[in-house]
Amino acid sequence: MSSPDTPLDLTIDGGALTARLVDFPSVSGNEKALADAVENALRAYPHLTVDRHGNNIVARTQLGRAERVVLAGHLDTVPIAGNVPSRVDGDLLWGCGTSDMKSGVAVQLRLAATLPEPNRDLTFVFYDCEEVEAFRNGLGVLVQAHPEWLAADFAVLMEPSGGVVEGGCQGSLRCDIVLRGTRAHSARSWLGDNAIHKAAELLRRLSVYEPRRVVIDGLEYREGMNATRIEGGVAGNVIPDECRVHVNFRYAPDRTVEEAEAHLRSVFEGYDLDLVDVSPGALPGLSQPAARDFVAAIGGEPRAKFGWTDVARFSALGVPAVNYGPGDPNLAHKVDEHVSLTAIAEAEERLRAWLS
Repeated sequence: MSSPDTPLDLTIDGGALTARLVDFPSVSGNEKALADAVENALRAYPHLTVDRHGNNIVARTQLGRAERVVLAGHLDTVPIAGNVPSRVDGDLLWGCGTSDMKSGVAVQLRLAATLPEPNRDLTFVFYDCEEVEAFRNGLGVLVQAHPEWLAADFAVLMEPSGGVVEGGCQGSLRCDIVLRGTRAHSARSWLGDNAIHKAAELLRRLSVYEPRRVVIDGLEYREGMNATRIEGGVAGNVIPDECRVHVNFRYAPDRTVEEAEAHLRSVFEGYDLDLVDVSPGALPGLSQPAARDFVAAIGGEPRAKFGWTDVARFSALGVPAVNYGPGDPNLAHKVDEHVSLTAIAEAEERLRAWLS
């Protein structure tokens, strides 16, 4: 395991650089040391203008090109689960953050260091706290503090996508539905009103709910509405007077937040909903010229992004954006998280060809 005190060398190959980043622990909220290393490494290159806000680093070329592209990736990982330091076994690099998304960050760093005269001006964004509450998200912080740093014609979020272009992202609404009853001794249950039993109708509505499928720009998005948590009960001999059901609605990006909320409320008509988290979706934007060019350069068949990503923040800024990275999204956050070294090299090669 290399020491975090060792400066980052951006000239080593992408797989080795990914391993170096993985060996640099950066659980959400503890990214400063890695942010320092990224900033110091990028400042060594005179073709880049480097700015910093908190633990968010932005490096830009200023070549006067007709088009500007953002390549963005987060520095943080979920908590380490005995999967650091990294290890290599054949073509696979194992470790926390290999897929989500230090392999994508390594590709960004390699391109920033080794592509001094790209055919488009480039903005490289490295940000913190993506894996935690939305209000802490570093890209969101930059949107508020320095939106001019993010101005661009197109953006690529280096989230794990298995080397396939994934368009847009789903929106997400999360709410609590609180059911009230009357507490009583379970031996005299007729004196109470069981709040947990009242969840039966709510759960029935979810069990028969038929989620919508919708095609946008040739990509099929699948919606879903699910109870993800249920809480209730006081003691083993007490009729509960409260039950709380947490519902998550993942909706296609053709719905606005207001439309998604209205639909959610229509499904649970008669119940009081307490919205606890709202994230808008992002349309794929593959009809935009920059996106079409990108898909043509990368190759393969684009697909819809299932889940929410920060492409939604770029979309809100009026910047078309897609997800593209070497990691496998199905391995994100897993103890056995890993990435293919070949996939890292291929992602860098394809992006380099597009930008050269």
